[in-house]
Amino acid sequence: MSISASQQLVAATQLLERVSDTPRLDAELLMAHALGLSRNNLLLRARDLTPPAEFDALLQRRLAHEPVAYIRGYQEFWDLTLVVTPDVLIPRGDSETLIEAAQRHFAGSRPPHRILDLGTGSGALILAGLSIFKEAQGVAIDASAEALAVAQNNAERLGFGDRGRFYRRSWRDAGWADDLGRFDLILCNPPYVETEAELAPQVRAHEPASALFAGADGLDDYKLLIPQISALLTSGGVAIFEIGQGQDAAVTKLAKEQGFAIQPHRDLAGIIRALSLSKPGSG
Repeated sequence: MSISASQQLVAATQLLERVSDTPRLDAELLMAHALGLSRNNLLLRARDLTPPAEFDALLQRRLAHEPVAYIRGYQEFWDLTLVVTPDVLIPRGDSETLIEAAQRHFAGSRPPHRILDLGTGSGALILAGLSIFKEAQGVAIDASAEALAVAQNNAERLGFGDRGRFYRRSWRDAGWADDLGRFDLILCNPPYVETEAELAPQVRAHEPASALFAGADGLDDYKLLIPQISALLTSGGVAIFEIGQGQDAAVTKLAKEQGFAIQPHRDLAGIIRALSLSKPGSG
């Protein structure tokens, strides 16, 4: 007698407890993917469904610490479903803090006309920004050609292809921003992990190191970028940076040294996850 998807989920959850903080969720997402169903549909029908043969192969990949998003090939962010590959960081809910901060900044005022995404990866931030600010045009850069291909594919698939331009650029290179112009909104989730930081195996072994690590204190990219931001902002513009837990004081100091006014933004866990940088009195 074959077991049901519901029974298989129980067994898979028990196995996944040794590699995941969310074993039941992981099992459900992988089962839904194997069946070609939404997670909600799976949960409604799990007792009556037979798990497909492909599920075990997906489960073994997760037991080897491969992230669920890479196994499925996509990840939800904001109200978008983004294709992801091991060439890009997996978009995380914490990064939605930047989009919420942008919404608040422009509430009741003229929305941004031009948006810049620095280190776009999958395109999560620029595409979420374009989905909110319907008249805006976007520019996104990344040093990785492979990441840019993922972002551009997401833009075209989601219907933003005519509103976004994607360039292979590194802010470590002289002149990288000379021809970009100025922007009303800059979004940036730079590398900010300390080189020797302890990370979960699913992160350290699978996500791109170039998008994670930023020197001994995790601040290398802020030190490079923040002094260059003024030249990229319009009058009244704002740059919103994601930061790591506990980095707010150090990044605030860097920004104040460049004459910026700072506003912190907390994520759902109450951690300061983003900082808005603007010029005092601009508008």
